[in-house]
Amino acid sequence: MTARLLDGKALARTVREAVRAGVEGLARPPGLAVILVGDDPASQVYVRNKEKAAAEAGVVAFDHRLPGSTSQADLLTLVERLNQDPTVDGILVQLPLPRHVDATTVLDAIRPDKDVDGFHADNLGRLAQGRPRFVAATPRGCMRLLELAGVALSGKRAVVIGRSAIVGRPMALLLLNADATVTVCHSRTRDLASEVAGADVVVAAIGRPRFVPGEWIKPGAVVIDVGINRGADGRLCGDVDTAAASERASALTPVPGGVGPMTIACLLENTLDAARLHQA
Repeated sequence: MTARLLDGKALARTVREAVRAGVEGLARPPGLAVILVGDDPASQVYVRNKEKAAAEAGVVAFDHRLPGSTSQADLLTLVERLNQDPTVDGILVQLPLPRHVDATTVLDAIRPDKDVDGFHADNLGRLAQGRPRFVAATPRGCMRLLELAGVALSGKRAVVIGRSAIVGRPMALLLLNADATVTVCHSRTRDLASEVAGADVVVAAIGRPRFVPGEWIKPGAVVIDVGINRGADGRLCGDVDTAAASERASALTPVPGGVGPMTIACLLENTLDAARLHQA
């Protein structure tokens, strides 16, 4: 068996086109405020890509680039100003933040109806109750990729490797809301190999290059690889050994070109949803 590759780039283009069409029906274009603190090279690339995609979709990006020495108090003051700005529908704080800034405090300061990243406790709590407002963009993108794969999740066994509040936990909740039977695995999980081997759907989100070997994958399973790592050879790779897994899985996401493009596309979807909420 050779797995079908789930083309996140193509699906993301479709999502962005739908966002642009939705923007045209609004009284004013959605506004997305992007805050970048410091000069981390990877973060600069991520922000640049998000702002480029926003412009192409008709979303107005408000760029706030702050020095790494910015105090937590000053950052919170900016967030509150954006909370009160009627032209701003979504607020995105690029992570990671400098060590002297508490990320949880900053993210909790964002108004829940402007939290297009879906990280606020209010939005995560709504997801847990099965009535989401904004869902974290990466898990939302993963669900769209599972739709692309034609996976009927009801009754399927899903394993999520990783329990972060950004990916693992919301991903598990989305799968649970779709009537899958969900197991969340992490660093304290005993016999991870057997947990993965029984899964119809595997979502790997731990940030360790090629950590999941192909032989763990159940024949016919669908694999969503969230990881973006730099391997020993210098190339980008995921959390799954793609070459080996493709001999057993029915479908999987490549790295790069799988989940990554969908994260940005779904961030724009969230921003459009926020604009519709504010303009209702």
